[in-house]
Amino acid sequence: MIPSADDHRYLDAALAEAEAAARAGEVPVGAVIVCDGAIVARAQNRMRRDQDATAHAEVLALRAAARVVGDARLDRCTLYITLEPCAMCAGAIVLARVHRVVFAAWDDKAGMAGSVGDLLRHPRLNHAPQVLGGVDADASAALLRAFFAAQRER
Repeated sequence: MIPSADDHRYLDAALAEAEAAARAGEVPVGAVIVCDGAIVARAQNRMRRDQDATAHAEVLALRAAARVVGDARLDRCTLYITLEPCAMCAGAIVLARVHRVVFAAWDDKAGMAGSVGDLLRHPRLNHAPQVLGGVDADASAALLRAFFAAQRER
C-alpha cells in the first residue's frame, strides 16, 4: 500500500504531538485519529505527567475519539502514530475496531505491528485493521534517538 498525501499530512500532525511530548519530558510519541476526513482526536504520551503506565498516545487518542464520535467502535477512523504500537496499544486498537493504522517509525524492541509480533493482524482476533508502517519514519526515529540520547546524558 502506498501512502497518500493525506497520510503524510496526518503523520505530520502526529509528529507535532510527539514534539510537544518531548518538550514536556515525555517519550516523544504522538497520535491523531481521523474520521470521515477530519481530525477528531490528538494525543501525546503522558505517562510521566499522569503517573499512568497506560497513558500512551494511542490509548489517549482512542479514548478522545470515542467521546467525539459517540461510539467506542472507531470503524470509520484511521489512527496515525509516530511509533509502531506496543502490545497494549495494539490490543486497544483491535478492540476499538479502528479501520486503518498508519505509523512512522518501527519499534524493534516492543512493536506489535510486525517488528516483535503482529497483534494488529493476528488471525485469531476478531478484527484486523489495515496497517501501513514505516511512513515518514526518519523524522520520528530521529526525534526518538535525540530524546533518548539526551536522557542518557543526564
